[in-house]
Amino acid sequence: MKILVIEDDLEAAAFLSAGLRSDGHELTMIQDGREGLVAAVSGGYDLLILDRMLPSIDGLTILRTLRVAKVGVPVLFLTTIDGVDDRVEGLRAGADDYLVKPFAFEELSARVTALARRRSTIPANSTLRIADLELDRMSQTVTRAGKRIVLQQKEFQLLEYLMLHENQVVTRTMILEAVWHYHFMPVTLVVESHISRLRRKIDRDFGQELIHTCRGSGYKIGC
Repeated sequence: MKILVIEDDLEAAAFLSAGLRSDGHELTMIQDGREGLVAAVSGGYDLLILDRMLPSIDGLTILRTLRVAKVGVPVLFLTTIDGVDDRVEGLRAGADDYLVKPFAFEELSARVTALARRRSTIPANSTLRIADLELDRMSQTVTRAGKRIVLQQKEFQLLEYLMLHENQVVTRTMILEAVWHYHFMPVTLVVESHISRLRRKIDRDFGQELIHTCRGSGYKIGC
């Protein structure tokens, strides 16, 4: 994979470089946030490994800028900022994974492999459709009744997960594991808040409600 690493800690950068290159990846290493953002926007990378505390522009701002610009490259945060609220903030902003320093390289390597696998399993020309709602998994665009709907990265991933399980009830735990990669139950309303935002964008201005709450069970999407 072609991986862009934006990391200003020289020791950490050298450690990452040696390990990832030995795994067979092609790396670009950048220490400055502004320069890293320019490189990320230019495209051509399969994965972005991003520190949160950087010179010029911080990692969270870089990520939000990329998602607004519809740059869909998978992002792995690698940072010393380890609070639950900080992890939730990063994942809500559009990160695909979040790993706290210090870390074992074996874990980082496994997460990189998992992100690559997830990306490669998206089939070409794959469009999900329910009624007049369409989600293009390759271009990461969503339309309903022909109208473009702008979603944040996690909103897109949540909608994709629901559509892949059309007319099936998915629990909050299933959503947290599939979309946020949590394997514990955090004290957060992240699922509920994202469902609410999706409803405003997907259902509010259209005649037919597609996203349903199954009380005591979870959520489902369908006609």
